[in-house]
Amino acid sequence: MKALKVFFLLFLFAFGVQTAALAQKFAYVDTDYILENIPEYKSAQQQLDQISVSWQKEIESKYAAIDKLYRDFQAEQILLTEEMKRKREAEIVNKEKEVKEFQKQKFGYEGELFKKKQELVKPIQDKIYNAIKKMATDQSYAVIFDKASALTMLYTNTKYDKSDDILNQLGYKAGIRNEGGTPSGGSNDGFGKTDTERK
Repeated sequence: MKALKVFFLLFLFAFGVQTAALAQKFAYVDTDYILENIPEYKSAQQQLDQISVSWQKEIESKYAAIDKLYRDFQAEQILLTEEMKRKREAEIVNKEKEVKEFQKQKFGYEGELFKKKQELVKPIQDKIYNAIKKMATDQSYAVIFDKASALTMLYTNTKYDKSDDILNQLGYKAGIRNEGGTPSGGSNDGFGKTDTERK
């Protein structure tokens, strides 16, 4: 009899937990879609692309100069003294080190491109995060998922998609979606993943 009472209490507890879980409100947003419809984000991405291309060209130019130094050295080394050879080899090695250091400063972890991205994109990401947080608090959502993140969402009902609400809250117009319910076109979401990286 005592065992039956314990089982009954456990059943009521489990039923109560399940009912409470069902009562929670859930929603999702698509940060790719939101960012795609924010002109400041597109402008920031274009600026970052221009900077990146400019630095890449500079690096390629430096490597081309090193390659010429090396080819000249190969052609002339038979005429050079041992000391001259050492000097020319040291010059080539030093130039290579300089280019690698330049590359690291521009594109490395916490390099100039990373800092520029933080400066241009992070404030936009923060605005989106704060808008999502406000919606979750104001409308009592327990969880808001991000469809654009690495989280796999096997099925989504657009009824629970709050992306347009977030855009409206931020003062932007909703965009046009393709038939699959995802934004038309692809972009880097600024949250660390590109469309191809998520596939």
